[in-house]
Amino acid sequence: MPAETFLALLVYAFVTSITPGPNNLMLLASGVNFGFVRTVPHMLGIGFGFLLLLLGVGFGLGAVLSALPAFHLLLKVAGGAYLLYLAWRIAMSRSMDNGGSEGARPMSFWEAVAFQWVNPKAWVMAFTAMAVYTSPEAPFVSVLLISVAFAVVNLPSVSSWAGFGTALRSFLSDPTRLKWFNIIMGLMLAATVWPMLR
Repeated sequence: MPAETFLALLVYAFVTSITPGPNNLMLLASGVNFGFVRTVPHMLGIGFGFLLLLLGVGFGLGAVLSALPAFHLLLKVAGGAYLLYLAWRIAMSRSMDNGGSEGARPMSFWEAVAFQWVNPKAWVMAFTAMAVYTSPEAPFVSVLLISVAFAVVNLPSVSSWAGFGTALRSFLSDPTRLKWFNIIMGLMLAATVWPMLR
């Protein structure tokens, strides 16, 4: 892969990783509600899960989904339902958790890994990256380079959302502000389902 193409890939990876989407909205809410340290497994799970998704798409999963539209529809429905469930949980959260309350917890590493497989933005990012940046002359190497580019860029990008949420903790320590923040985050997360329905 030529250097200018790899640079363009890094820019694409950065822009798509840093812009709002289901992962980043959930990390923002998690940073507010649980703090940065308790959100680290969620961040790492996003990076690892998306890396696995990229490799899967790059090495043929995309062709399988094209050949089996019913399976693709099933993924969309499951992803949409899970996003709405997560949006509801965020919107109904009413207190910050510092590790003591029952039931309230950030998303775990493995939950975040699994979520990438039903996250519509992650699929669009993976398909686009593989369609645009893979080289027919060196498909294996180009899939690996694309995956490395995202691995390098993704963690710092998603971490900034959790960091911003953590910075808002003191402002949102007021229960009314926190309630409305969580409602708005839940609604924004639910709104990410809309593009899947078209």
